[in-house]
Amino acid sequence: MKPLTVFKPWNKKTLPKKILVIRFQALGDTVVTLPYLLSLKKQLPQVALHFLTREEVSLIPSEIDLFEKIIIIKGGRNLKLQFFYCLKKIPAFWIERYDIVIDLQNHILSKCIRISLRSSAWSSFDKYSPLSAGERTKLTINALNLCQVKIETDFVMKSERFIISVEEKLAKYALDKSSKIIIINPAGAFESRHWPLENYVTFCKHWIAYDKKIKFVIVGLSSLKKKSLWLKERLGNMVIDLVNETNAVEAFIIVRMAHLVLTEDSGLMHISWVQGVPTFALFGSTRNDWSAPLGEKSLCLNSSDLPCGNCMQKVCQFGDTHCLTRYTPEYVFQQSQKLVQI
Repeated sequence: MKPLTVFKPWNKKTLPKKILVIRFQALGDTVVTLPYLLSLKKQLPQVALHFLTREEVSLIPSEIDLFEKIIIIKGGRNLKLQFFYCLKKIPAFWIERYDIVIDLQNHILSKCIRISLRSSAWSSFDKYSPLSAGERTKLTINALNLCQVKIETDFVMKSERFIISVEEKLAKYALDKSSKIIIINPAGAFESRHWPLENYVTFCKHWIAYDKKIKFVIVGLSSLKKKSLWLKERLGNMVIDLVNETNAVEAFIIVRMAHLVLTEDSGLMHISWVQGVPTFALFGSTRNDWSAPLGEKSLCLNSSDLPCGNCMQKVCQFGDTHCLTRYTPEYVFQQSQKLVQI
């Protein structure tokens, strides 16, 4: 299938001076854009990149050394309020005189902004092709005829403040940069995306039997707390529960330290693979062609081989989520060993 990227390429002999990138939601989808934008910046360091995003997902883009300006739209997840706050900023956008607009959101608000700016060149994200979000992001940027971007994972933080904060939090558990950490992330949004919690316990025990220095870390939002407490009860001191104790940037930094991340489909999964961390994804109903982690250090067990695969249903129609339960902890442990050796 031919990609559906819509664009007007940059045809001038000189490089653009300023580019506006638009991505409003969600955290994982926003993070997916960063390795490709980092590649763009590395190849065209003299071009100023501005990033337009929502307040909710702005912290990581704001703290990495990539953008000259972060423009934050208020209004939460309410589209009408987002429109209101964007309208207030339109005069400031005109003053910036953007040469190029890269619309990595492609919905009604981002399209209105792009059209109103009348930039010399622009490109708009393909929302529907059966390609990964990362690949479609790459195609959107490459369509501008500036350069050919790829995955770049060596992000640099603007300041030390969050790094210091992470070091202080981990020091409480006798962890530092030399510690061997495996992050387990049973954070799938729906029942049809959950690997049984008992399997995580057995998986962790296999790793401990193999390497007694391993520590398991759970990091995420408060919605994960019930699961983290359940795992902590069964695994004791093997597990460090940091659920609801970190912000997005601190989670970003902790993930970068990991030996391995075992994860269901969630924003943390994307935070992992975009940094080149070995990422083992367990997909149930999720479409793997859209969302699977990328890069040579990523592995995704998914449902695409089944007649009901990639169903995107919240609850399994057969009641057993066979697409995930068929993978035993022993098999996942064996495959994870191979992944970390790449």
